Amino acid sequence: MNTKAFIRCDQYNFIKHQVKNLVSSYSIVKDPAVLKAVAFRSLDKVMNLFPEDEYDKAIFDKIPEIDGEIQANFFLEELKPYVIPFRSVSEKTIEKLFPKAKKLKLPKMEEIDLKETSYLGWYDIRSERKYLVFDYNGKLIGINGTFRNTTKGICSLCNSLEEVALFMANVKSGKETYTNRGNYICSDSQKCNQNIKTLDKLNQFIELVKR
Repeated sequence: MNTKAFIRCDQYNFIKHQVKNLVSSYSIVKDPAVLKAVAFRSLDKVMNLFPEDEYDKAIFDKIPEIDGEIQANFFLEELKPYVIPFRSVSEKTIEKLFPKAKKLKLPKMEEIDLKETSYLGWYDIRSERKYLVFDYNGKLIGINGTFRNTTKGICSLCNSLEEVALFMANVKSGKETYTNRGNYICSDSQKCNQNIKTLDKLNQFIELVKR
């Protein structure tokens, strides 16, 4: 029987976060009633991510039973087949998204887990630019920009405290005028993807810098 994927990568990260918090509660809380309340609150938060007719409730019924890392890891592995992977992207497609980039160094797609990817991001040391690929409203969008001023701060994509740098894209703002737009984003795009628990900030960033 085929498994129907219905969980976005960011939703999977949110579920993972809830499960880890639940496991952590068992190390600091001893009251069974409190632990039960925490477990069912986590379950409610997860189920509220999806319309009721979009999934089989039994998929998440194991959450209140999780009380340790082994159970948590087993549950998350069982959930992985339901995760929608980022669209498979060929080198030719990436080159079409960035037609002006010459001798573009591409990411090693075989090293990327597409089920842990909400966007593709890599730094090209030759051009000293950061390249981003988003699947936005069913369409692939490629955005590149300068990437400087590394510091510790809040990433505008994943909303987490990480090592970030200022990404600035040159965006067309009129018939013959351009303006620089951007914000601080994670230096490590893989870690950034693992931190994304909602697409809200990511979509706001796309709206800010898309062409």
